[in-house]
Parts: sequence; C-alpha cells; structure tokens
Amino acid sequence: MSLRLIGTLALACAAWCVFSTLSFGQGAGGGGGGGGTTTTVTTQQVAGVIVDADGVLKMHKFADPGGRLTRTRIASSRARLDPKIASRSKLRKISLNRMEQAAVERMERGEPLADDMLYLAGMTRLQYVFFYPETNDIVIAGPAEGWATDLSGRVRGYETGRPVIELQDLVVALRSFPPGAGETPVVSCSIDPTQEGLQNMQQFLRAMGGRAVPSQTRRIINGLRKSLGLQTITLKGIPADTHFAEVLVEADYRMKMIGIGLERTRVKNLKSYVDFADPATVARNALRRWYFVPNYECVRISDDELGMELVGQGVKLVGADELVTADGSRVGAGSSDRASKKFVHGFTKMYPELAAKVPVYAQLRNCIDLVVAAAFIREQDFYGRAGWLMDVFGDEAAFSVQSGHAPEKVESAVAAYWRGSRRAATLMTPIGGGVNIQPRLAFSPENLLNDEQGHVAAERQEISIEGLGDGQWWWD
Repeated sequence: MSLRLIGTLALACAAWCVFSTLSFGQGAGGGGGGGGTTTTVTTQQVAGVIVDADGVLKMHKFADPGGRLTRTRIASSRARLDPKIASRSKLRKISLNRMEQAAVERMERGEPLADDMLYLAGMTRLQYVFFYPETNDIVIAGPAEGWATDLSGRVRGYETGRPVIELQDLVVALRSFPPGAGETPVVSCSIDPTQEGLQNMQQFLRAMGGRAVPSQTRRIINGLRKSLGLQTITLKGIPADTHFAEVLVEADYRMKMIGIGLERTRVKNLKSYVDFADPATVARNALRRWYFVPNYECVRISDDELGMELVGQGVKLVGADELVTADGSRVGAGSSDRASKKFVHGFTKMYPELAAKVPVYAQLRNCIDLVVAAAFIREQDFYGRAGWLMDVFGDEAAFSVQSGHAPEKVESAVAAYWRGSRRAATLMTPIGGGVNIQPRLAFSPENLLNDEQGHVAAERQEISIEGLGDGQWWWD
C-alpha cells in the first residue's frame, strides 16, 4: 500500500515530543495564602527551553518523581519569605518610581536586589496602571502571592501555579517605550526556514516522487528535516538576549508543535491542526503560518486618563496561508485553509485554560500586558508628569537585563500522519509565523473600551499612597 506525499508544511520551530507540565498549586484550594495552605503537586515533570553556546534553542524536560524536589522548594520559599508578601493578595500595588529608588539605594550599598523586587512582590498579572499627580507615583496593580522556582527555572506562585512577573521583563517593556524621544512601535518574534532550506526540501520531495511505501516514512521525515536544516529566529523591538525574548520564542515554538501534533497538552478540548486536516483537501506545498497577536480590545481607560485596566485574556492566535515555489520562495495562497481556521479559533478560545496549565503561555500574556502598559505610560506622559527619568532601569549599563544567550536557530521538526482508506499521509513541518505586538493599536478608537461605569476611576481612588514608609514600594 502506497503513501501519497501531500507535503503540507505547517509552522515554525524545533524538535519536541509529548510532555506534561508541573502544576504548582492547582487543586490546592483557593484560600487567601499564608503558611497554612497545602500545596498539591499534580504532575512530576516540567519543561522549558535552553539556548546553547551556538544560539540553538532546544527543549528540555525536568523530572521530579513524586514531586519531592518541588515540595522542598516550596517549603523553603515559605520559610524564607515574609508572611506579608507570601500571603495571597487580590490587588497588590507597586510604585514603579519608588521601586527604582529602592533599587538604587541597595545598589549604592553594594547589596544585590532582593527577591521581592526581582519578582515584583509576587504579582502574577498586571491588571491596572494608575498615576497620582499629588505624589508623582506611577503605580501598577494586580493579583499576587508567594512564589518558588520550579525545576525548569520558572518562578511561579505556589498557590495558583501562575508565573510571577519578573522585574527584568518589566524593564524590557519600559525600555521599549522610554521617557523622552524614541519608542518601539512593534515587538515581534519570528521563526522561519531559509530559502535555501525550502529549495532543498522541494528537491527532496521531487526525488521521492508522488508515492512511497509505509516503510519509507522514517526516511521521508529524516530527509525533510535534514533538507530544511536549521530555521532562523528573528526578534525585533527588544534585545534578543533577554528573558522577555526567550518567552516569546518558547511560546511561539511550542504553539507550532501543538499545531502539528508533536506536543499534547492537558487541555482536554484543545485540538491540533492535524486533528482538523483532511489529507484529501490539503494543497501540496501549502504553508500554515500562525501568529500570536494581542487581543487589542483589552484596554479600558478612565475618563480623566489617570488609570488604565487590562481586561480579557489579552492574546489571540491568527493564521496566514502561503505556498512555497520550486526555488524556495513563498507566495500568498489567496485563501485560508478551513482546518487552519478551526485550529487558530480553538487555540484562542482555549487560551485561558492553556495558560493555566502550561506556564509559558501565561508568561506570554504577561509580556504582552507589560508592553501595552508601557505604551500607556508613555502615551499619557506619566514619565514627564512624575519627573521620572528612569535613569537606572532605563540604562543597560546601570541595570543589566541582557544576560542570556540570544536564541538564533532551531532545528526543523516534521510530523507524518496516516489517514483514510487509501492510507494517504500528511507531512508537516514548522514554517514561519511568530509573535507580533503593536501595543498602541489598543488605544485606537475602534479598540478602546469605555469606562462607562467609572470602574477604573473608582479602583484608582480606592488606593491610598499616604502612610507608606521610607523605602516602601509595594503594599496591599
């Protein structure tokens, strides 16, 4: 029985296999925090990425049989953290300019920044941005809890399992919309094959012919992987050697592995492109390109423009289809594949549940929120009105966030699936796509949400800055 070579080329990234994700506190109860909460470790394996000395991004899994190491880390964190900061807070507030001043004072004493500063007092989601002209404070606010580091190096709340927002990511976002001149209109990540790789792939498919037998499947997969070679990672708007960049690349990479069926998550109703695709209707040499973009209808601003709320899930997945020609060039297909439409719609719909179970997607949402917040701060000139020059956080020489290896390449991945009575197969490999963030679009009239009930203004008025002690930069 022969194998029909359809050669559907789905999206971008590197080799990966099925894994499960550690959940720190899911199922541990929704209580208000503190030392008495019991944490349940529900899985024993976590995944992350590493970038080797050659700039090649690879997945890595970390096993923890029985969850013993994770429980030890959480217990150590509970013992170390002040109970006030470790307690779960519905709305923790942080003054950005006071935090920078506190950081400067520690640095001048030759002390490293404390964990509460590095991890923004345990904040897991940026929900509000407020400005207080009477005290010149620029304040961010959102839910928070105690935190610990999982085996993959991700810092996560030990009650909800949500990733904690990191200072280094906040700094990258603020630098993209800094005080004074200059801004970054687009923050983006793309993972793409080279034209040479696509040309080599076309030559390989022609050499194989239109038919093959099942015993050749492994040869075909290896041949496609080898002919495509390494794919190129491109980052714009932010430094490539930052944690922020790594989050964008990992989220993009793993979304595409989900799309071609090489990564299965614990989200029950999340289906891959493969689940929807019909080999009989797939055009030969079709590229499936999927992009993360913000859900730009995510911002509600108070009438006095002193407050902003980020609402909704903040992220959606969109698709764009192309064809690849014999010389490796890519051209528009002119129509969208039905299976691709179903995949991106389902992925977007299930994104909140996915973010709750696979931490990198919550991190991606946080990074998008941070850039939108930074754009709002710049748009409203809170820097100038507060007299905050961001001299330290805005200066890489004074406060370094560019400390990692920049991801430059990933290996191509290929999946083959047998379907139907004729044993037709769809061959899939990651091609193109990425993350594209244009935060100022959130403030356009067609996207901006009205604060008709005055909710944002009311939340701002509820917050009191009076009574903060010397050096205090966060409070509940």
